[in-house]
Amino acid sequence: MTASRYRVHDEALAEATLAGMLARVPGTAAAALRWAWRASPRDTAATLLLHAAAGVFGAVALIAVTGVLEELFSAVPTAERVAAALPALLALAGAAVARGALQAAAGWAQARLKPQVERRAEVHLFDLTARIDLESFDDSSFNDAMYRARDRGLYEAGRVIDAAVEVLSAAIGLAAVAGVLAVLHPVLLPLLALTVAPAGWAAVRAARMRYRRMRELTNGRRRKWTLGDLLASRDSAAELRAYTMGRFLLEEYTRLADRERDTMLAVARRQTAVRAAGDAAGGAATAATYAALGALLLAGGVPLAVAGTAVLAIRQGQAALQTLLFSVNLMYESGLYFTDFTEFCAAARRRLPPAPPAGARTPGPLRELAVRGVHFSYPTAEEPSLRGVDLRVRAGEIVALVGENGSGKTTLARLVCGLYRAQRGTVAWNGADVAELPAEELRRRIGLVAQEYCRWPMTAERNVAMDTAADPDRLARAARQSGADEVVARLARGWDTVLDPRFAQGADLSGGQWQRIAGARGLYRDADLLIVDEPTAALDARAEHAFFETLREHARGRTVVLITHRLASVRMADRIVVLDRGRVAEQGAHAELIARGGLYAELYRLQADAYRERAA
Repeated sequence: MTASRYRVHDEALAEATLAGMLARVPGTAAAALRWAWRASPRDTAATLLLHAAAGVFGAVALIAVTGVLEELFSAVPTAERVAAALPALLALAGAAVARGALQAAAGWAQARLKPQVERRAEVHLFDLTARIDLESFDDSSFNDAMYRARDRGLYEAGRVIDAAVEVLSAAIGLAAVAGVLAVLHPVLLPLLALTVAPAGWAAVRAARMRYRRMRELTNGRRRKWTLGDLLASRDSAAELRAYTMGRFLLEEYTRLADRERDTMLAVARRQTAVRAAGDAAGGAATAATYAALGALLLAGGVPLAVAGTAVLAIRQGQAALQTLLFSVNLMYESGLYFTDFTEFCAAARRRLPPAPPAGARTPGPLRELAVRGVHFSYPTAEEPSLRGVDLRVRAGEIVALVGENGSGKTTLARLVCGLYRAQRGTVAWNGADVAELPAEELRRRIGLVAQEYCRWPMTAERNVAMDTAADPDRLARAARQSGADEVVARLARGWDTVLDPRFAQGADLSGGQWQRIAGARGLYRDADLLIVDEPTAALDARAEHAFFETLREHARGRTVVLITHRLASVRMADRIVVLDRGRVAEQGAHAELIARGGLYAELYRLQADAYRERAA
């Protein structure tokens, strides 16, 4: 387990300074607001404008306070003072009401914005992952990037929008307070900075403490999560009980949980001390500020009304700065993970298959499939999987691909059906390079019974018909040919049964039953070319024999590429192609290859001898 895949930004978070955080704010805010604008221009504009307007009315309210205090502190009778202050009081009340209404409206627009951004980000990510080149999933670094984008990047998309808006809102509020203080007296602005600096120091230092400890706990927390999954997973439940592993795993889980608890309690204690120091320093700074205000009053530097307004403004500025620091901190952390999401999306777009050229031919009914000099290597493989493979399959022909593990059989099959693109050489459908044909139209002419099939958590009908509307006759025929009809007959709701026991009334199928469903999936598609990759690995001998018999029936008039290790089953093929380390070693009919005494004959004898030994 590689820690960098899961906690890739811990170092940046642990070493972050306030200056470093502030330096990232403009870029992160701009990226976040671009996504917000794409999700909802109206709610984005409303959120920003309403927050800005609320800040303006906050400044108006402070100025109105000065007017009220000036009138109330004037040397005239009380009734006259109250009457004179009434216009300023009305302005203050109006500004307060307007500010409250604007903040409420801004909060509503902001609350609407977050789910829209999350929805757009999710759909965009999964649209890309559903279309990128298949070999991308064989690239470990790309998989790490995809994990980070899905695990934290998507989750942080909404948070970074909220944090960006809060940063802008707090900055506007702080700017409004600073502007008012600067107008009232030039000395008041430095006093505001003096009172808020300790809180900023304490917040950043406390956050860095937590990040460091979280980084130290990374491997232990991941191991604890893994153990918790084993203790509560259906996949491990049987062996957990059979081998009495429950107590052992729980003890290990408890040890890790205790370590995490003790570490976080120590962090809480140290954070409390830092915050207390910050509060004490902030209190001293506030006292010094009030003393400075008193000195200004005594010296006649500011009127009493201005001093009173300054006290209110400083308290309001302190609250705005605390919000700003918290939001900057959140925005910095969320922004790092949000960047993972945006960078992954950019990388995924570069891995999308190229669009077919203008006027590209559509793949008509298959007449001939030609593989010419094909080379292919997986991103992290040390050696190529295919090295100059040549193969020709004519319409209506059954061709079997055989060979030892790692010989390139499945890779060649994926190239043939357009899931992979040859790095050298071509795969041609009726003479046209499949890389230049519309991918979806090509794939609709190909049926695939995959070796590693997906157990879709959907109904039995959807597991066979896939994305097309189910045709009852074709569904029944495919189920009969694969043996899936016997499986469906035992299901409580027949074809409408969900094939996942985690859902209500869902069914749990055995490996052999699933393989029959997967076989029906490939046979259901009315395809020109059927690729069958290890279709009977989980079937018993009787079911295997029945499948190959029905496959022979289904293959009439169709082109079939069969991949299997069961060499006794390939005698039905018109031609057998033997692959060895990514090359075509030999090809021909069964009898011809046996007579030749090459690799096929050797493999066939090994399997035949094994069967004879078992029979004996």
